[in-house]
Amino acid sequence: MTTQDELGSAKPAGDQALAAAAGGATYPVAPGYRVKVRQGPGTNHPAVRTLAEGARIQIRCQRHGQSVSGPYGTSDIWDCIGAGQYVSDAYVRTGSSGMVAPRCTN
Repeated sequence: MTTQDELGSAKPAGDQALAAAAGGATYPVAPGYRVKVRQGPGTNHPAVRTLAEGARIQIRCQRHGQSVSGPYGTSDIWDCIGAGQYVSDAYVRTGSSGMVAPRCTN
């Protein structure tokens, strides 16, 4: 059984439930991209590592920052995936053009 997300793509119906049971929802990085993880919410921040193609991330919180264009549109939302680790939401398939996690407080 499959469902369609807000982007119209089919996905397994239990995918989010399985991810939640494993410790939280995860989201895929755009296929064919190796996405840089940065120290802050903008390309002016140094890269700390690069995510592999096909990576899935768990978003701890989100904040507004530099606007970036990517395969999922143009967005100023940055996803925090760890302490001092941000990726542009324009490269993450969250199924939403808005925030899907709490706003970062720091």
